[in-house]
Amino acid sequence: MERSHAKALDDQDPLREFKKRFVITDPDTCYLDGNSLGRLPHETVKAINDFLHDEWGREVVVGWGHWIDEAQNSGNLIGRSALGAAPGQVLACDTTSVNIYQLASAAIKARPGRKTIITDAANFPTDRYILQGLATSHGLNLITIDNEDTKVSENELITPELLEKYMSEDVALVSLQVIQYRSGARQDVRALTELIHKYGALSLWDAAHAIGSIKLELDSDGVDLAVGCTYKYGNSGPGAPAWLYVNKRIQDHLQVAIQGWFAQRDQFAMGPLFEKDKSIRGFQIASPSIIGLRCINTAFKMIEEAGIDQIEKKCAVGTTLMVELFESWLQPLGFSLVTPKSPERRGGHITIAHPDAERISIALRKYANTVADYRTPNSIRLAISPLATSYTEVFDGFARIRDLVSTRQYEKVSVGESRVT
Repeated sequence: MERSHAKALDDQDPLREFKKRFVITDPDTCYLDGNSLGRLPHETVKAINDFLHDEWGREVVVGWGHWIDEAQNSGNLIGRSALGAAPGQVLACDTTSVNIYQLASAAIKARPGRKTIITDAANFPTDRYILQGLATSHGLNLITIDNEDTKVSENELITPELLEKYMSEDVALVSLQVIQYRSGARQDVRALTELIHKYGALSLWDAAHAIGSIKLELDSDGVDLAVGCTYKYGNSGPGAPAWLYVNKRIQDHLQVAIQGWFAQRDQFAMGPLFEKDKSIRGFQIASPSIIGLRCINTAFKMIEEAGIDQIEKKCAVGTTLMVELFESWLQPLGFSLVTPKSPERRGGHITIAHPDAERISIALRKYANTVADYRTPNSIRLAISPLATSYTEVFDGFARIRDLVSTRQYEKVSVGESRVT
């Protein structure tokens, strides 16, 4: 457990030069929260300034002549760089929450007569709340698998064997996360999707904590529907547009609930009745955020340049380093590991648990210049964002956690000091 080991990993890292391409105002900060919000690329600042001055400023409304299809163009970039998706299946638009509602409601409508939808207790709150609302409004039975119970599931994983206990010909939709937001566990997307299809149901995957950290193969895995954000490992900025994926084989069979004019077949005819466009644009609601899309374009071109294979390898090495440091330094201090130990079963973050996790997380920012995040009831998430984080930064961050807890300095802070955790 020497710092020289982390330095050697950095020296051998094919992605090491990418860190210089991000805005880092304090080089001493250990930023281990890229799974929540990624750093700002320098090129994004230039791209936005150029857009404001050279396009919006000069062209005004005439700019829509080349802005009109940017949601599809940015979607294709996201698809080829990070999702394993062929063109014409991804849109960069709206928010993850809106996209979940749109696709989940469309999937339910596409399976008339079926009255059951399935999710899991450890799914992200937005996903669960939206599905609860849809179940209530459509008179459906929502099954929530209790994968928070360690007797039911290890590390919150949903295995095919566990899921099949709840499957039947009455299931219309199964909605799960690719990477569990809290534990960091990675689901077997292909095996679970095949099981869902065995019963004639549709799959909706939330890849918000996966995209930009692992290699996704939505097309070859047979995924029906997927959603995700762009501001975590995607480095596209707070509130940046999200994305949705609809496999081409089912695009004609789905109708989203919000029928916006961008989805109209002949958009500028301004006709009296809605006629859905046959392409992926049929799932778009309204005018895209061009500024937000430029942030996406800059960041995902970097992902494409780096290569998702190399990105996944760095996540595996970086989280392995984290697990080793945890076992040597943090486990003796009362921490436990919530994330699977096998690199292929996790993404870009690990989660450690401690009874005083909330105070420790606050104190890390306040006293140790180290940024992680806290998740109820007792978890601290720590990530390596492959393009913006060095192995040395990981090593130093874990050393600061060790020192903060061993000296009990974290006891100076109170629970609830920060609303945002």
